Amino acid sequence: MITTAAGLLLLSQPVGTLNQLAMSLAAMAVMIGLWLFLDGPRTRFVFLAMGSLVVLRYMLWRVTSTLPSPGDPVDFGFGLLLLAGELYCAFILFLSLIINAEPLRRRTPPLGPAQALPRVDVFVPSYNEDASILALTLAAARQLDYPADRLTVWLLDDGGTDQKCADPDPEKRAAAQARRADLQRLCADLGARYLTRPTNRHAKAGNLNNGLAHATGDLVAVFDADHAPFRAFLRETVGYFAQDPRLFLVQTPHAFLNPDPIERNLRTFARMPSENEMFYAVTQCGLDKWNGSFFCGSAALLRRSALDEAGGFSGITITEDCETALELHARGWNSVYVDKPLIAGLQPETLADLIGQRSRWCQGMFQILLLKNPLWQRGLTPIQRLAYLSSMTFWFFPVPRLIFMFAPLLHIFFDLKIFVASIEESIAYTATYIVINLMMQNYMYGKFRWPLISELYEYIQGLYLFRAIVSVLVSPRTPTFNVTRKGVSLDHDHLSAVSAPFFAVYGLLLVGGVVAGWRYLFEPGVTDLMLVVGLWNLFNLLTAGAALGVCAERRQSEKAPSLPIGRRGVLALEGRVLDVGIERVSAEGCTIRLAAGLLAPGAGHRPMAGELTVEPVEGARPGGSLPVTLVQVARSREDAVCRLAFGALRSRDYPALAGLMYGDSDAMRRFQLRRRRHKDLLSGLLHFAWWGLVEPLRAVRTLFLPEPAPLLDASAQSAAVPAETAWAETALPLSAPAAARVRPGNGAARGEPAASDPVRRETEAGRDRVEPEEGDWVRLMVEFENDRLLSGERRHAGTA
Repeated sequence: MITTAAGLLLLSQPVGTLNQLAMSLAAMAVMIGLWLFLDGPRTRFVFLAMGSLVVLRYMLWRVTSTLPSPGDPVDFGFGLLLLAGELYCAFILFLSLIINAEPLRRRTPPLGPAQALPRVDVFVPSYNEDASILALTLAAARQLDYPADRLTVWLLDDGGTDQKCADPDPEKRAAAQARRADLQRLCADLGARYLTRPTNRHAKAGNLNNGLAHATGDLVAVFDADHAPFRAFLRETVGYFAQDPRLFLVQTPHAFLNPDPIERNLRTFARMPSENEMFYAVTQCGLDKWNGSFFCGSAALLRRSALDEAGGFSGITITEDCETALELHARGWNSVYVDKPLIAGLQPETLADLIGQRSRWCQGMFQILLLKNPLWQRGLTPIQRLAYLSSMTFWFFPVPRLIFMFAPLLHIFFDLKIFVASIEESIAYTATYIVINLMMQNYMYGKFRWPLISELYEYIQGLYLFRAIVSVLVSPRTPTFNVTRKGVSLDHDHLSAVSAPFFAVYGLLLVGGVVAGWRYLFEPGVTDLMLVVGLWNLFNLLTAGAALGVCAERRQSEKAPSLPIGRRGVLALEGRVLDVGIERVSAEGCTIRLAAGLLAPGAGHRPMAGELTVEPVEGARPGGSLPVTLVQVARSREDAVCRLAFGALRSRDYPALAGLMYGDSDAMRRFQLRRRRHKDLLSGLLHFAWWGLVEPLRAVRTLFLPEPAPLLDASAQSAAVPAETAWAETALPLSAPAAARVRPGNGAARGEPAASDPVRRETEAGRDRVEPEEGDWVRLMVEFENDRLLSGERRHAGTA
């Protein structure tokens, strides 16, 4: 404390502008040297301390020297508003430095003997999800690496409650009754228990509490309906409860198979870390050090006795997860965070759904802040109060983000002076502060967040979340729980339904940039301050331009999200038994690689039905075989890359599919680690600027795209394909009519009644086709492989 006081006293001493610039540049040079040559745990604190001194010096200067005169109430009022936004950012920065300065990394404890393991109830709460999504999640939960007599899987169905089955609307009533009957059969087929309740009171929290009223296990695992667990989930989490009798929670990361709208529309999913990875890979580990990691609603294991003590899952707010964790931390219970992706889930596909999801999170966090403020919550330690305060006040970001977006326009259009500084002072204080702030963020989060990506996400959400914040402030108890849609199909490029405000803001900023340039060049008496403000507006324009690219929704590149895996299997194909390597898999199909000589000469010219048996991971029981159809082949002299389509799966096929997709718990981690390459500041800034320049052009082009034509029937589609789009001879796609004729998953082909299986009934309604689609991930993979193999053969022939 003495050192801190001395440092603050030193920072408060007045210095000249040139001296300030020299000190900031010197600090920057020292930080770069530490980063390049002495990086390590101790160096980390010195690096962050140096950067913090510059930030504090800037904030002191902003508060004492840059506000307009109070005698001009308009300038002074807007100046205070801008300063408040900057103070909020500094507050969040220092909270994050405290929380994340030394993230905790844990080692997995031993599981213990099987007879001593606690009984586990797995809860899969559901509302309106498709039967195929639920089937895969339930099948994966049933295959968890845990003694079967100590594991019970529950489907908690809030879409088939008595309330919904008695709805006055006959269509809704019939749909709820059919859903209940179908899911009861599905659970019976998969060995899970079906449970519903009389009403939908308290949404997800009420649904989970209804599960607690019927379950009797010692621990409760919670997985959202679209969050399928990997086989090792319980093996990696249960052991912690034996170490600490006061442990109530083991939380694991949320990892996703599909890109969010920003990743899909900017095409970054395969090369840039997802937005949530910084939270789960850094922030939750930082919170864990202070016993402040909290329940995130899914991918978690909780102690039943702790939940009983708190009266179950809390349901006062619409974020029951964080609220429950806050309640239990205040009662003296502890939490653990395990930084291993042990589930694979689905993200919202459309920008509108993403904003709707984030609006719920934002409103829920503000509800907790207003109704159960952690600063006044008894039982929390001081650092736990800061940890929860950091997580809740973060969601205030829409307000300063919009302030920063529109503040330059006040000077450009109305000549308001809300930031009083010369251009020399702006360089010495503001420019160096911005650079050092970016350096600190890149130093801490460079492997998990590209430069300026946070600004893009916050701006995109901020235009709509501002209204959500106001609604909670006006009436904290009003927000209601809305389920986020998943599995939406995007079959053509189009503009998002929420794009209009983004076009309006971009147009306003573009006009502002033109006016700023004209006034600086031609208007007498305009100072260099207009140049500074114009550059600020240019950055905002680039951000708004990148956001327009996000509004231009691209068609999905795959009908079902897929996961790269490395598994072995045996393919039985028309009398041949072939050893294959399985490289990628989704709920609709997979790609395999095998020796080219093993395939029959005519393979690929026509659909070929077969069975795929997957080699189980160590310790797992054989999962049976999957019915497949060979639909695409790419050959070379050595290898063949093939697409296998699953067709319409029966309920009893899903355990085999779950074993294939979720048997190897390291598959998701390998995928994430491939994207976690440090992005330096310069290349990150250039990449961001490129988006800002080119994405508005794509958005305008999308705006004028014609409406998609109605879908043709299969024969018409086949006839409509132009000859120049045909594949090379070695890549043989299956035509749509042929695909419709041969579907090994079809119950009729096996002599089984179609109506007996809820999953089959849904897929026959049109969800599960095997004909290839332009842009499909398997088609793209096979085309790429085909081109590679053909070019290799040409080079070989030329050499010969």
